[in-house]
Amino acid sequence: MIQIPREQLHKVPVEGEDSGLFRAAMAGVKPRSAVAHAATRRAVPAPHPRSREADEQAILHELLDGPFDADLADCVETLQYRGPGIQDRVWRRLVRGRYHIEAEIDLHGLNREQAYLAVAQFIMECRDRDQRCVRIIHGKGLRSSGRGPVLRTLLGGWLRRRDDVLAFCQARPEHGGSGASYVLLRAAATLPST
Repeated sequence: MIQIPREQLHKVPVEGEDSGLFRAAMAGVKPRSAVAHAATRRAVPAPHPRSREADEQAILHELLDGPFDADLADCVETLQYRGPGIQDRVWRRLVRGRYHIEAEIDLHGLNREQAYLAVAQFIMECRDRDQRCVRIIHGKGLRSSGRGPVLRTLLGGWLRRRDDVLAFCQARPEHGGSGASYVLLRAAATLPST
């Protein structure tokens, strides 16, 4: 757009009756301030899904209020879950460790509550970054004073309750074996709105 300096606007010759019509139309118009601000919108931050946060807190309290069942830890040989609709090919690739691991979290040294919150935060961040295959290192439970793999057992329950988790399984030996899990996350665009 060509801008003509304000001083030169009055010098532009306007001929005939068009000049009169123009001046009549512009009679009550005042010039804008010298500094014109473009109409801009501030970036609106993504809303915090309050129902999701409330669900996370409810699950946390439910899991922490009850005693840990050591017998349940012993009966879980492999940590795996295949959600409905997961194709055979997708499942085989996950179990064989053929997907690129886009992010990982290590839960060593965390208690149950800290681990739960860390996993929930990690999955939400991965979902926001549209990362689909992640690894959660939960450990083999060798330092759990005879109670077995506490976090590993709890992790299975936590992940099964999440809408954004499609599948998970034990990692390959080169990626941590029974001390880690691959988790396949739903694409952010396909998540149900909360």
